[in-house]
Amino acid sequence: MNEEVHKAFEIIQQGGIILYPTDTVWGIGCDATNPEAVAKIYKLKQRAETQSMICLMNGEKMLYNVFKDIPEVAWQIMDLSEKPTTLILDNPRNVAANLIATDNTLGIRIVKEPFCFKLMERMKKPLVSTSANISGQPTPIAFKDISPEIIKGVDYVVNLHHDKIAGKPSTIIKLTSDSQVKVIRK
Repeated sequence: MNEEVHKAFEIIQQGGIILYPTDTVWGIGCDATNPEAVAKIYKLKQRAETQSMICLMNGEKMLYNVFKDIPEVAWQIMDLSEKPTTLILDNPRNVAANLIATDNTLGIRIVKEPFCFKLMERMKKPLVSTSANISGQPTPIAFKDISPEIIKGVDYVVNLHHDKIAGKPSTIIKLTSDSQVKVIRK
């Protein structure tokens, strides 16, 4: 796995995009602070930049680098969640502007999955994550279901878990700075 982390890191450092296994489904990702790389993903997915993508993070330090104020309920949800959960939080900073939704929010997920965790440890930055499909098409449940267009469109395909069936997409919960909670996807 360390070799794959190294290869993916090199591609990301050069502004490239990768296809990689996450704690849920296969994702397309890049450095969340690089607007040109983020734009490549929107183009590959044929997705409007108004449809935001999420960022994976590997812990509290990274989370506080992106959000100055984190509602207490966010920590409670992360502690109590039994499955991967994406939180949408207000007023992100230190990420590419084209990742931030029009309502000034950003979806994030803290991951413990070893490949993603080690890659972000090496990057010292959040990792963009969006499902490995053309916008509007079904999310692939296994590597073999990813379209050739996506595979050819990325700069590097991580050579791990190609035989594994993916989990389900994460639960998505929106939290506002005034403590409102809204479940977007269960």
